[in-house]
Parts: sequence; structure tokens; C-alpha cells
Amino acid sequence: MPHLPELYRTAARLLGDSAQAEDVVQETYLQAWKSFDRFQPGTNCRAWLFKILLHTIYHHRRKWFSLRRVKESEEVLEQAVARMPAVPERITEEEILRALGRVPADYRAAVLLADVEEFSYKEIAGLLNVPIGTVMSRLSRGRKLLREQLSELARSYGIGLAGQEDRSA
Repeated sequence: MPHLPELYRTAARLLGDSAQAEDVVQETYLQAWKSFDRFQPGTNCRAWLFKILLHTIYHHRRKWFSLRRVKESEEVLEQAVARMPAVPERITEEEILRALGRVPADYRAAVLLADVEEFSYKEIAGLLNVPIGTVMSRLSRGRKLLREQLSELARSYGIGLAGQEDRSA
């Protein structure tokens, strides 16, 4: 099964759940097998599989959200926001991935496809069914949001602006 690790990694990052990612990747390969007669030899198999993966994730999310139409009260949301995790001694890969997970899905998909999977803007536009300008915009905004998330994390460690404020005091 070609490109399995890349597809799983992308699905896990977009869905935020390894079990759901496994299901979606399995469904991706099943759909690819069913529609293999439509694959054009000589074209980019990796891009074709990613296109199927993104469609599968879209349908998976739609199904999941339609099943889970529960409104949380403002009080529950305020409590969740008010909790601050303890500051660890060093930045971990999990923290970086959590920061990426807080980037909205459309922007996160563009960042993952460009910066992790190294697709070109044109390929990403084809995978996401959006114009190249939209890809560039989502990529720019996604990277900016990720930088903001990571700069907050860095400040919590005394890196960046927090460190500069200490020097000027």
C-alpha cells in the first residue's frame, strides 16, 4: 500500500485521533481500490490517494458532526479556557502538534500538505478543489496562526518577548 505512512500522518493531524485516522485511511484505500479503473497511469498516484483521503475526511467529519449536535454551555467553555496546563521544563513534539491541532482545519490542511507532505501549490489546489490563490491565502494564515500558537508557548518558557521585557526592566 503505497504512501500509507504519509496518509496516516496527515489523517491523524487533521482529525486529531489515531483511531479515526486509521479508519479514514482504511476507507481511503478501499475507495481507491473500488475506483482504480479511473486512475490514469502515469499521473501522480500520491496526489490521487491524498485527494481520496481529503474527500473521505470531509465525509467522515460531516457524518460525525451530524451525529454529534450537542451544544455546550458557555459555562463549560469558560471553564475549559480558564484551565492552564502546568509549564513543562522543555517544549515537546506533542506541544508543537497540539499547537498545530488548534489551527482551523482548512488552514491546517494547507500547512500539512505544503510543509509536511511537500506538495506544490498547484497540487494542493487540486487536492482541496480550491484556486491557487486560496491555497496561498490559507497557507499564509495557517502559518501565521501556528506561529502565534508557538510564540505563546515560547513566551510561557520565557523565550521571545517575555525575555526581552525582562532585559529592559
